[in-house]
Amino acid sequence: MKITYIIAEIAQAHDGSLGMAHAYIDAVAKTGANAIKFQTHIAAAESSIHEPFRVKFSKQDATRYEYWKRMEFTLEQWKELKSHCDEVGLGFLSSPFSNAAVDLLEEVGVSCYKVGSGEVNNFLLLEKIANTGKPIIISSGMSSFVELDETVAFLKEKNCEFSILQCTTSYPTAPKQFGLNVIQELKDRYNVKIGFSDHSAGIEAGIAAATLGAEILEFHVVFDKEMFGPDAKSSLTFLEATKLVSAIRNIDEALNHPIDKKDNSQYAELKQIFEKSLAINKDLPKGYVLTFDDLEAKKPKNYGILASKFQDVIGKKLVNDMKQWDFLNEKDLV
Repeated sequence: MKITYIIAEIAQAHDGSLGMAHAYIDAVAKTGANAIKFQTHIAAAESSIHEPFRVKFSKQDATRYEYWKRMEFTLEQWKELKSHCDEVGLGFLSSPFSNAAVDLLEEVGVSCYKVGSGEVNNFLLLEKIANTGKPIIISSGMSSFVELDETVAFLKEKNCEFSILQCTTSYPTAPKQFGLNVIQELKDRYNVKIGFSDHSAGIEAGIAAATLGAEILEFHVVFDKEMFGPDAKSSLTFLEATKLVSAIRNIDEALNHPIDKKDNSQYAELKQIFEKSLAINKDLPKGYVLTFDDLEAKKPKNYGILASKFQDVIGKKLVNDMKQWDFLNEKDLV
């Protein structure tokens, strides 16, 4: 049975505010998503003053390093966020960007690790995560199949339980960049659970991905797309997220209930109402030879010869005079 696991990613949308992070948890819980995902940054362990900005969005951080520093929460604050997620029934996920972040998240108590696109070939980090024995979700955004092959081989050697998300590292992602075809390619190549990580700022890609068999769906959410931060314009609003979650649940239900097109017995009553019988469209005398232009199809079915059999009556003679709109039956023909 297909039940898409839906992850609403906050990333840094909280902008370093613990209160805002808690507000996001409450808002995500109302969408019906399964989990909320943060990112755990420990600036000293993952970055340096030499790291360039991906997008020059900040007017208050002189360096990317300073931005990461401002995004940090303490261990106790992370535990509070995890506890809040538990209270509202959300799975708590956070992507680590350093081995130190893995240590922190182990103390917080994560049940699964999400690895961002930029870390897929960071085998040092993957070794650290693999040693926890917990499931891993990998975003494949910046990886070629050759690179993914290496990562998959590494994880299999470690006997890791893992899944892979098709992802395009472009913010926001244009339709021609979705790579929906890759979902099946990943399924065929790796035979593991495959999902889709979306940065399109719309709901179409997620709906399409679920329809094509994605078992995990991840997308960014934000209170307003004009908010401060690198991902705001690539995110969904909470109204959009709620609509997307509802659509995915409906798609799952549809895919879990395939229709048997060989059996249409359930439509027997409706077919009686909507299908039609042959009739004549004008007064015609006894002995008249019927042509196509004399025929009409009228509801309901079984009051005359089936409309699908019209060719069988062309060229036949009428046994008696008939009035306009009379149904045609076998007894009327010779």
